[in-house]
Amino acid sequence: MSVLSGKNILLGVTAGIAAYKTTYLVRLFIKAGANVQVIMTPASKDFVTPLTLSTLSKNPVHSTFYDKEDENEQWNSHVDFGLWADIMLIAPATANTLSKMANGICDNLLMATYLSAKSKVYFAPAMDLDMYKHKTTHQNIKKLQSFDNIFIPPSSGELASGLEGEGRMAEPEDIVTFIENDIISRLSLKDKKVLITAGPTYEAIDPVRFIGNHSSGKMGFALAHHAAELGAEVTLITGPSNENIINSSIKRIDIVSAENMYNAAHQYFNDSDIVIFAAAVADYTPKVIATQKMKKKDTSLSIELQPTKDILASVGKIKKDQFLVGFALETNDELKNAISKLKRKNLDLIVLNSLQDKGAGFKTDTNKITLIDKNENITSFELKSKTEVAQDIFNEITKKINV
Repeated sequence: MSVLSGKNILLGVTAGIAAYKTTYLVRLFIKAGANVQVIMTPASKDFVTPLTLSTLSKNPVHSTFYDKEDENEQWNSHVDFGLWADIMLIAPATANTLSKMANGICDNLLMATYLSAKSKVYFAPAMDLDMYKHKTTHQNIKKLQSFDNIFIPPSSGELASGLEGEGRMAEPEDIVTFIENDIISRLSLKDKKVLITAGPTYEAIDPVRFIGNHSSGKMGFALAHHAAELGAEVTLITGPSNENIINSSIKRIDIVSAENMYNAAHQYFNDSDIVIFAAAVADYTPKVIATQKMKKKDTSLSIELQPTKDILASVGKIKKDQFLVGFALETNDELKNAISKLKRKNLDLIVLNSLQDKGAGFKTDTNKITLIDKNENITSFELKSKTEVAQDIFNEITKKINV
């Protein structure tokens, strides 16, 4: 799956003959799984129609701050566009547009959006040979690169003027590949293998009933998705959960019991670089599982339980170079108990959350965590969404493994 899948791509189209190539470019982005919005300079509409790009992108195309013919005169906010985009691409970028970008000239919706963009900005120049060779063009390109904008070099070939040489906008396929490779090269977990456990385990009593807990798997799934976004090869071992994988690059392994999870974790542990055990594994399982449904009686029922295998402790004993992370859900003496678990199980980092904190724990979309590393350095965070919590956890992990 492309690293562009799920990304919000804002395409800026300017007034060059190469604008016709943006139709293919939009199709390739959509095929890669991206969401695309297009902003055109007013003059670019002489080269490709907004209707074509709107149809291909499945979004309205904008070129002005508001439509004078629309009686409602809805404002097109350059700030909103800039905040929406994960990636901004200006293609074709004419000599005129390059000059405006380099000098902060803000005379249309596209330039206002460029100056508001929070994302990486890529630009793919397109112009005739002599214009591209001109010193001011190269000065503007260097200036834009100094602003951390990313230059997609033009190719050589026959130009609209009939001349041969540099200045052709890179082909749409090459632009998409360039952006994909650039993103991959910047991913902090590129070439890393990450193993994550999530959700509860169900310990069977009979063919109908089980012992379980309230874990939804939300935290483990959020961690798996963020690891994949950082470029990791992710294996997610999950107990019964209603959560879904939204990134097809994640390998999902569904299990039911603690014994299933123990076996799966050991199968993948040795080949992993980072291991995060976020699952709520049952501490006990019935010693004997009834083969038939147990009938209700008027007398009390006793079920003998035996301890499940301690998965985290077992991998902690055989750990070599893996960075091992555990979770501690506590109700009292939180820090003391978490640090004890950190030491006993040979962890590099433990994630503490308390059921005393409102919005933390099972079944919620939020969590409030404290991170404790093996040197007992403590970092606490405010209540956040589990997606943001996953980012905080991986920020800490990447700092540790890159030291």
